[in-house]
Formats: sequence, structure tokens, C-alpha cells
Amino acid sequence: MAFSQEMNRCIETCLSCYKTCLATAMNHCLVTGGKHVEPAHFRLMMACAEMCRTAAHFMLINTPHHKHTCRECAEICGECAEDCESVGGMDECAAMCRACAESCRRMAAA
Repeated sequence: MAFSQEMNRCIETCLSCYKTCLATAMNHCLVTGGKHVEPAHFRLMMACAEMCRTAAHFMLINTPHHKHTCRECAEICGECAEDCESVGGMDECAAMCRACAESCRRMAAA
């Protein structure tokens, strides 16, 4: 199956964001503690990781519903980026979430 270049980039960005959020939460946040493991922040990171994985999955199965998952993914990634910045010390995760939000916004509008 041939995907457009933009969809391929979005799939890769979503999968990278999934890996970054999950690994950061399970390693950096759990080890650091404090604000990093407050329930609202930790749940948002888990929601972000799962939504990124789901958006990539919907694009990979080539369903038109990917526009819905990409729109939601963009919203959650945007929230996660802001939250990671406010917690502090999570620049890589925040940057990855911002990149994913932008890529998913473009995919949802395509």
C-alpha cells in the first residue's frame, strides 16, 4: 500500500511521539517523582501515547476515520506539550508532542 509522503511522515511522527511519551513517563517521570507523577500529568502522558499509537494505526489501515483520530491526537498532543513544559525538565517530550500535533492537524485537514 502506498501512502502519501505526508501520511507517511505523520505515521512516523505519531509512532515517535508514542515512544517518547511512553518511555518518558515510565522512566523519567516515575524516577523523578513529584510533579512528574501527579495523576493529571501522568494520565495525560498515557492518553497522549495511546492516542498517537491509535492515530498511526488508523492511518496504517487506511480508513477515512483517520481524520477524526488525527484531530483528537493533535488536541491531546498540544495539551501534553503544554503540561510537560509547565512541569519542567521535559523539553524533548514537549517538542515531540508539538511536532506530532502539527503533523496531525495537517492530516486531519487534508
